[in-house]
Amino acid sequence: MTRLLDLAFAEAAKLPAAEQDAFAAFMLAELDSEARRARLFEASQDELARLAREAISDEGTNKA
Repeated sequence: MTRLLDLAFAEAAKLPAAEQDAFAAFMLAELDSEARRARLFEASQDELARLAREAISDEGTNKA
């Protein structure tokens, strides 16, 4: 664990139990959300590449 994360958890440990649970729930939700975003982004790479090719193709055909 990094020094900063250790410090953050040490400070969180000083909070009342209910606030510690709220903090933990928030952190777990953030980590889950970030992992989900990463999975969705990775899964969308083929579609993004296709859209980029389409945009480049459209740009070439729309030039006067």
